[in-house]
Amino acid sequence: MTGSRIHPSAVIEDGAEIGPGCEIGPFCHIGPDVRIGPGNVFKSHVVVTGETEIGAENAIYSFAVIGEIPQDKKFKGEKTRLVIGDRNRIREHVTMNAGTDGGGGVTSVGNDGLFMAGCHVAHDVRIGNNVILVNNSALAGHCVIEDDVIVGGLSGVHQFVRIGRGAIIGAVTMVTNDVIPYGLVQAPRGVLDGLNLVGLKRRGVARSDITALRAAFQMLAQGEGAFQDRARRLGEDTESPYVREIVDFVLAATDRHFLTPG
Repeated sequence: MTGSRIHPSAVIEDGAEIGPGCEIGPFCHIGPDVRIGPGNVFKSHVVVTGETEIGAENAIYSFAVIGEIPQDKKFKGEKTRLVIGDRNRIREHVTMNAGTDGGGGVTSVGNDGLFMAGCHVAHDVRIGNNVILVNNSALAGHCVIEDDVIVGGLSGVHQFVRIGRGAIIGAVTMVTNDVIPYGLVQAPRGVLDGLNLVGLKRRGVARSDITALRAAFQMLAQGEGAFQDRARRLGEDTESPYVREIVDFVLAATDRHFLTPG
């Protein structure tokens, strides 16, 4: 706790490890198996419990509950973990649960994420870097959310769904199947409605790659054969690393079907 500022009303249980330069606000509760890296800021009334590891320079806001047991009836109290990276902003009333034995035992969150008020990250979810979950969105158990994904407000992602890098999910959308990298999904029952062109341009993706992605999307939408057959043929013809990323995503193992272009 060297160099950390801890409010007198905060409860730090024996065994907890708190790195240097942290700020722990009023009425926070830190459990005995929690490890907190340097430079973290916890506002008032934050609960961190379970076997939870938090990296450096995160900010966690009031009434967030981090590391509680899964909302899963199969959970029987086994030792599982939550691991959070660096520089995340976790806003008010966010909940992040530990993993389950059946899902590998670990829920993981990468770096530089923004988790807006009321979001839920369920057991065994794996979240990459630079992910944004907008207010009151929810990820069910075992989801995989790759880098640079945005999930709109009040949206829900079904268990075991994978969302590929750079995809964007519109507000009030239910995502029941896998989403290809850079996909744009919207409507109450999520529909793959195009590509996240705004996100691609903001990241400085070359015009030639965006053109290749547009052509690939059309082939996936209108080509002959099953969706995975179209992806396989696409992989044989492309030289774009972005298109190759979509192909590899579609051909990888999954527990869900895919949202396919309309």
